[in-house]
Amino acid sequence: MALQVVILAAGKGTRMRSALPKVMQPLAGKPLLAHVLDASRTLGAERPIVVYGHGGDVVQNAFANDAIDWVLQAEQKGTGHAVLVALPVLAKKGSTLILYGDVPLLSVSTLQRLLAVCEGKNELGLLTVTLDNPTGYGRIVREAGKVSRIVEQKDASADELLIKEVNTGILCVPNALLHKWLPELRNANSQGEYYLTDLIGMATAEGVAVTAVHPETPWEVEGVNDKLQLATLERVWQRAQADALLRAGVTIIDPARVDIRGELVHGQDVLLEPNVQINGRVVLGDGVQVGMGSVLSNCEIAAETIIKPYSIIDSASIGERAQIGPFARIRPGSELGADVHIGNFVETKATRMGAGSKANHLTYLGDAVIGSGSNIGAGTITCNYDGANKHLTTIGDNVFIGSNNSLVAPVEISSNATTGAGSTITKSVAQATLAVSRAKQITLDGWQRPTKNTTK
Repeated sequence: MALQVVILAAGKGTRMRSALPKVMQPLAGKPLLAHVLDASRTLGAERPIVVYGHGGDVVQNAFANDAIDWVLQAEQKGTGHAVLVALPVLAKKGSTLILYGDVPLLSVSTLQRLLAVCEGKNELGLLTVTLDNPTGYGRIVREAGKVSRIVEQKDASADELLIKEVNTGILCVPNALLHKWLPELRNANSQGEYYLTDLIGMATAEGVAVTAVHPETPWEVEGVNDKLQLATLERVWQRAQADALLRAGVTIIDPARVDIRGELVHGQDVLLEPNVQINGRVVLGDGVQVGMGSVLSNCEIAAETIIKPYSIIDSASIGERAQIGPFARIRPGSELGADVHIGNFVETKATRMGAGSKANHLTYLGDAVIGSGSNIGAGTITCNYDGANKHLTTIGDNVFIGSNNSLVAPVEISSNATTGAGSTITKSVAQATLAVSRAKQITLDGWQRPTKNTTK
C-alpha cells in the first residue's frame, strides 16, 4: 500500500511576528511547508495529508495546484489531537509517517531509514537526536537500553531533565495502531494537551517495539519558531548546498556568500563569484563564469560563457563563449547565440540574437529577431509596444545600427544594411542600404546663451 504522510501545519507561529503563517515563511526561496511536501513526494506519498489551522486560506491557496488532502484542526489541542483529526483519511493498513511543516530540512535518506523500521512491521520508528543542551525538548526515557517512553520537559523529574537524547516528534507508526491508540489519548499533563508522544508509552505497555533512528546531521531536525531560527537554518542549508557543489568540482570563491534556491546543473570548471543567486533550474556548461552579485533563474548557459557582475538572467538561453554584462538584464524568452556580447545596461526580452551579434551599451531589445554578426549601437531601443499590442523588429545578418536609434516596430532591417546615428526608423530598410532619419541641424551665428537673473 502507498505510504501515507501526515504533516502537522496548524500552528500560528506567534514568535514569527508576521502576518504570514509560519509554514509559509520562506527558506531557500520557497515556503517551509514546500520543503516537507517535496520530501514526502520523493518518499512516494502521492497525496500528503496536511493538517492546517491558522492562516488556512493562505496556506491552501499557495498549494492549490498540488495533490494534497487538507484536514482542518480548528482548535490546537496538541500534536496527538492534530493527528487524531486526520484519522478519518488514514487507511486501516500500511504505515503513516508524521512530519512537521516547520521542520524543513529533513533529508530523504534519514526518512528512508526511519520508514524501514516500521513498514510492513508491527513496530514504531522514532527519530531522536542527542543534544548538548536539550532544554525545551521531550526526553527519551530508556529501560534496559530500549525506548520506553517520552517525557515532556514540563513534566520531567530532575533526573529525567539530565537526559540528552530528545524527541524530534517525527514518527513512523503502523496505521492499525494509530486507529487503536489515538482515540485513547488523554490530556492529563501540565499543558492540558493531547501528546503524540504518549504513543510511545502505549507501545511499551503492549510490548510493541520502538526503534530510535538518528538523523545524519542534527540540523536536519531543527524546527523554525522565529526569524532568528529561520535565518540560521537558511545559512545552514546554503552552506550544505555550497559544500556539495565544491565537492562536485564547482569553484565557489566564498561559500558563505552564495544562495542556491533551486537546482544547479553544471559542467567542469564552473566559477561562482560571491553573492551569486541561483533560482529554479539553472544549467551551466563547462567553464562558465558567473560574476559577483548575478542572479540566474531558470536559464541555460553554454560552455565558456562569462556572466559579468550584477547581471540578471531569467528564463533564457545563452550560447557558447558569450559575454553578458556587467549590469545586463536578460529577460524571459531571450535566446542569445554563440559569441554574443551583451554589455552594461542592456536589456533583452523575447529576443533572438544570432552568433556574434553585439549590443554593448545602454540598449533595449524587446520582441526582436537579430541575425548573425550584427552590431546594435549604444542607446538603441526597439519600440515594440503601441499601447495595446507588441510588435516584432527583424534585423538581418551583418547589420550596423547606429547609436541612439529608435526602431519602431513592426519594422525589418535587412542584411548588410546600416542606419545612421540618431535615427528613428519607421519603414523597412533594404539590403546593403543606409537609412538616416534625423532633424536638420541649424547653426545660429552670434547666439547668446541665457544668463541667470541675479536680481530676484
